[in-house]
Formats: sequence, structure tokens, C-alpha cells
Amino acid sequence: MHAHAWAPHPRGAPGNTSVRLVSADGGENDRLDGDMRVTPHLARAPYIRQVLASFAVPWSRTRLLRLAPGASVPKHADTNYHWFSRVRVHIPVITRQEVRFHCDGESVHMAAGEAWVFDNWRLHHVVNPTPDERIHLVGDTAGNAAFWQLVGSSGNVGVPSLHVAYDPTQEPDLLIERDSMRPVMNPMELEFLVGNLRGELLPPIECDEPRLRLTRYHELLDAFVRDWRQFYLLYGEDPAGRAEFERLRDTVRAASQKLGDRIALRTNRVAAHEVLEGRVLSVCVYATPSVSD
Repeated sequence: MHAHAWAPHPRGAPGNTSVRLVSADGGENDRLDGDMRVTPHLARAPYIRQVLASFAVPWSRTRLLRLAPGASVPKHADTNYHWFSRVRVHIPVITRQEVRFHCDGESVHMAAGEAWVFDNWRLHHVVNPTPDERIHLVGDTAGNAAFWQLVGSSGNVGVPSLHVAYDPTQEPDLLIERDSMRPVMNPMELEFLVGNLRGELLPPIECDEPRLRLTRYHELLDAFVRDWRQFYLLYGEDPAGRAEFERLRDTVRAASQKLGDRIALRTNRVAAHEVLEGRVLSVCVYATPSVSD
């Protein structure tokens, strides 16, 4: 890849750069919405297209991720809407044994040519202590039955490697995601996402009457689901109802910021409001592009 193809990290993490291979509308962006398309960089990389096609799954945002010598990926958990139904596949291209991937207390080295998945809902980070850059081919996908059977057969550590030899005569059928965002989130989906979040809530620490605060937060979420369903039955996706949905979203956002700032999730200890914002509130009335790591 040419030097100009490498773009800075969307959140400004030092030493982290990427080449966009599949992106919204095939452009130079890190959006997670819109029709995903092959970028000019991937169009000039036939072997990468063959590797991706070998999985036979639809790909969402896909990139080459480069970690500079001595750089790291800060500890974080992927909690927004995009990640609720997708997993990230890592295929190391250039790496060294000292590069370590840490997830929820476990540490592994992903060797070049292997394919790995992990639970990115849990806290994870990467460290490259070497004098060389590390490059991974990284693609987001919801997978299919065959993909998840392959993951299941690999045990706890990764997808078994399948050798893909480059064939200059082959132009593979690369599957790419289409945009699935609706103008207004269906109430059944909203109830499912909120219910999943509620199942992870822990009482807040360093707070007066922690159980009462948690109870009030549950009540807030329950009312949100009920009122959203009411508005959807009245308006559906008719633009005439958009203002009602936006007012409800904004009211819940303000209340969640006050109640949910010190309520954490059991699995990754991320603040409840941060997850509600990224998973539901930022996308329940679809308007602006979203960006994530």
C-alpha cells in the first residue's frame, strides 16, 4: 500500500493508522452505517479480496490496521449498536512474537497467517513493544451458520487457519453488507437491546442508596420501551412523528446521564449510560453517521 493510503485513527490514538478496504460508499471514512462498498485500495489488492471471499460471509467495515513500533491500542470495549450483531476477524499480516493481544485477563500472540475472533464486548487492548510495525487485516462481519460452526470447532482461541493460495485467474464473489438502518428503530428491536443491557446492570458504587438508584434506572428503561412502542404504533416511520421520537430520546438521554453514570455493566464495567447511548440512543432515530474504533 502507498504511504498516502494510511489514514489516522478515527479517535486519534497515537501510532494507530489504517487503510480502508471496505467502507461506507467506498469512501475515505470510518463510518459504521450506509452501504458498504469496496474502496479503490481493495480494488487494487486481488489477494486480499480472495482471502476475504474465502470466508463466504458478508463484510462490513474492513481495514488494514497498522500499529507503529512501541505503540498500543488503548484498553476499551466495543459496546455500540454495530457490535451487537457483529464480530471482528483479525488476520495478522506482519507481526512479531512479542506483540500481545489482551482480552479480559487473557494474553495471546496472533501469528501471521492465522485468523482470530474474540469477545470484543469485554475489555481488550494490544501492545507492540517491538521496533517493527504490526499490520493486521481486520474485517467486521455478522457471520453465517457455517462461519460460527467453524468458530465453534476451534475451541476458545481462534478460527482454524485455512490456507488461501493466490490465484491470478480468479475474481472472487466478495459479499458486502448493505445499509440496514431504519429511520426509526422498530420497538421490538429497541426492547431487545434495552433488555439485554438491563440484564447486565450492577448497583452503583460510592453512591447513597445504590439499590434505589438502580431501581430508578430500570424504571427509566422500562418507561422508555413502553413510550417508544406507543409512538411507533401512532406514527410508524412517518416523518410526521420524528419530533416525538426525538423528544423521547432526548428526555431519556438526559435522565440516563444522571442516573446511569455510576451504574456499570457486569461483564466489562463500562458505564450503563455509555452503552445505552452507543447501542440505542445514537441510532434509534437515524440521522447522523456513527464512527467507532
